[in-house]
Amino acid sequence: MARTRERGFPADPVTLPVPVADNHTHLESIAGVLADGVAAPTVAEHVARAAAAGVDRIVQVGCDLPSARWTDALLRSGEHPAIVGAVAIHPNEAVLHADAHDVGPDGQSYERAEHHLVPLDDAIAQIGEIAAANPRVRAIGETGLDYFRTGERGAVVQRAAFRAHLALAKELGLPVQIHDRDAHDDVVAVLLADGAPERTVFHCFSGDVELARVAAEHGWYLSFAGPVTYKANEHLREALREVPLELVLVETDAPYLTPHPFRGQPNAPYAVAHTVRAMAQIVERPLEQVCARVSATSQDVYGRW
Repeated sequence: MARTRERGFPADPVTLPVPVADNHTHLESIAGVLADGVAAPTVAEHVARAAAAGVDRIVQVGCDLPSARWTDALLRSGEHPAIVGAVAIHPNEAVLHADAHDVGPDGQSYERAEHHLVPLDDAIAQIGEIAAANPRVRAIGETGLDYFRTGERGAVVQRAAFRAHLALAKELGLPVQIHDRDAHDDVVAVLLADGAPERTVFHCFSGDVELARVAAEHGWYLSFAGPVTYKANEHLREALREVPLELVLVETDAPYLTPHPFRGQPNAPYAVAHTVRAMAQIVERPLEQVCARVSATSQDVYGRW
C-alpha cells in the first residue's frame, strides 16, 4: 500500500553546520494563511524555524503591487532583522497591468485584479519608489521573461518591463533577480543589449549547461531551488557542477518548488537546508564548505543583513 503523503510543511532538516541564506522566498503566501489546508505559521514562526535549521537570513520577494507593499511594511516594522527584501513587477503581472494577456502555451487565461488597473509604467514607478525609500530593500526582482504563460503580445510587454527593471536596478545600485521560464535566449539577449546590473541573479535557475557557462562567463549568479533535487532534472545538476561555487546561491521560492522527497507539500525557508545538503552531494564537496561559500556569496550580493 502506498504511503499517504503528508500535506503539511516538510520535516525539519538536520541543522546545517554553517548558516546559509534563503535568497528568494514569498512569506506573504505562507504566513498566517491556510497553506494546502494547513494553518500556516506566522512570519516570526517561519523565521525561528529557519534559524533552527541553519537558515539565518531570508530575502522576502514581493513581485506584484500588493506583495511589494506588504514586503515594504514588513521590513519597516523592524521586527525581523533576519529579513531583507526584493520588489518588482513579475513578468506575468506586467502583462496584466498592460492589459495584454493573451493565452500562452500553458493554455490558461488570466483575469485582471483591481491592482492591475494601475498602468504598467506607473506600477514600475511605484516599485522604484519603494526600493529607493527603504534601505532594507536589497534587490529588484523578480523580473524577466516567462513565455510559458503568455503569447506574443504579452512577450513584447514583458521585454519592455524587463528592460525598465534592469534600468531601475542599475540606477539604484541594486542586484536584480531574474525570472526566466522558457525564455533563456531572449533573457540573455536583453541582458547583453541593455547591460546587466553588476550583481545579476538567475532566480530558480532552470537552464542547462550552456546557459550556466554563459552566466559564469559574465559573472552572473545562479540560484538553485528544489528542482535541482528532482530525479528528472539532471540538466540542473550538470549546470551546478559546471559553474564556480562562488557564483552559486540557494533558495526555496516558497511556497513553491519544495525539494525532494517533500515535493507537493508547501515550501518554507527552513527547507532550503534540504536543498543545500543535496547540492553539496552533487558537487562532491563537504557540506560545511558549500554552506560557508554560499553564505559569503549571499552577503556579496545583498550586503550585510
